[in-house]
Amino acid sequence: MKTDAAAWKGKKVTVMGLGLNGGGLASARYFARHGADVTVTDLRSGELLAGSIQQLSGLPVRYVLEKHEKEDFTGADLVIKNPAVPPGSPFLEAARSRGVPVETDLSVFLSQASNPVIGVTGSKGKSTTASAIAFGLKRVDPGAVLAGNITVSPLAYIDEMDPHSPVVLELSSWQLGDLRGRGLLRPAISVFTVILPDHMDRYRTMGEYVADKKVLFQEQEKDQKAIFNLDDPLQREFPRETRAQAFYYSGSDLPDGLRGAWLEGGKGSVRLSPNGEEKTVLSSQRLPGRHNAVNLLCAGLALQLYGVKAEVTCKALAEFPGVEHRLEMFHRWKKLSFYNDSAATIPHATVQAVKSLEPPVVLILGGTDKNIDFSPLEEVAGVPRALVLLAGTGTEKIRALLDEQGVAYQGPFGDLPSAVDAAILAAGRGNEKAAVLFSPGCTSFGMFRNEFDRGARFKETVLEATSD
Repeated sequence: MKTDAAAWKGKKVTVMGLGLNGGGLASARYFARHGADVTVTDLRSGELLAGSIQQLSGLPVRYVLEKHEKEDFTGADLVIKNPAVPPGSPFLEAARSRGVPVETDLSVFLSQASNPVIGVTGSKGKSTTASAIAFGLKRVDPGAVLAGNITVSPLAYIDEMDPHSPVVLELSSWQLGDLRGRGLLRPAISVFTVILPDHMDRYRTMGEYVADKKVLFQEQEKDQKAIFNLDDPLQREFPRETRAQAFYYSGSDLPDGLRGAWLEGGKGSVRLSPNGEEKTVLSSQRLPGRHNAVNLLCAGLALQLYGVKAEVTCKALAEFPGVEHRLEMFHRWKKLSFYNDSAATIPHATVQAVKSLEPPVVLILGGTDKNIDFSPLEEVAGVPRALVLLAGTGTEKIRALLDEQGVAYQGPFGDLPSAVDAAILAAGRGNEKAAVLFSPGCTSFGMFRNEFDRGARFKETVLEATSD
């Protein structure tokens, strides 16, 4: 692949999947600004993509919507794919058969930028952890960038960023799979949160899913560092599979002889050598839940390995406000507190959210199935005061589980306003203290564009329902 952006002037670039969350949009803008002849092709309608198209207004971009044309792939000089597009797409295969390179916004960025990278992956906690790392880094380098699966492409920054400033990349399994064996991803620090069953509608086995996650550390060198979750059994063998220096973190104790971080009570400590000095990196937090304490601890370890002073790290993590759609307390009405946890797309995340809040809790959950096991919900099925279900294929599995447990529920409701109204009623209309938690435990497709659209619409619905 050509790494000089100027080399693409007058070349044909096809962006497959404009999307709603930044990757395709940033790619189209980047190549159009550098003089390429850009075609955007997406199976969705112009109406659905109107927001993204509007942001490309004024740029010479050609659109092919609600279909793909083979000629746009075989006749291109470069194809940029959205991570959600399976690598085996016949259109991508047609491009490759003609010798057309297929890239992603991340591979383009990594081939051109020389910035130090901190890569963060996992099934849950990666957005909070990556955001907390970036929040801390900005205390010492205002030019630090957060990008990747967090819905912001690094190509949005590449032309203006300081080449010495750190870039924190939140990386999904799909994004990592696209980078396998490319020699592009060698993060200064790789970070793993927790790995849980996810995207089983796309992967044939859990092993395939984990294999994509491991791409994050596979090309690291001996002078680079890898952070592993000591409490996650799936990561037990990871340190043996990388050349990077291994560090660990745990929500309880860190065994003697290991380098890393641990929690003791509400305090997070770090030691960077087996018998080295212990430093406090977490003394308080704004985010609810012990799982968030672990996420912040992990972020604190990454900041220490990057060289941020312990006192700066501790202050930054204490002030970190959290991330939208992730156990986000966004509204109070009478005696009710409303939490938007729309990013909870697997049942394990819903379990952690319920555990994080003081009862009574009214829980809204349900949505589309990803061919995953919903049995983890058994742990908290009887905890909420009331359960309100949104309709969806995953909801049918949840209903079967609740029926077997003898747990009552309301719904499923086919629209969000009805579910919110039922939740407010079950919570006592605000006459007594309670938390209304939207933590679906399922993906969002069908009723919503994605989990971010789902969270935004939940917040809008709550504000409308409590406007009196």
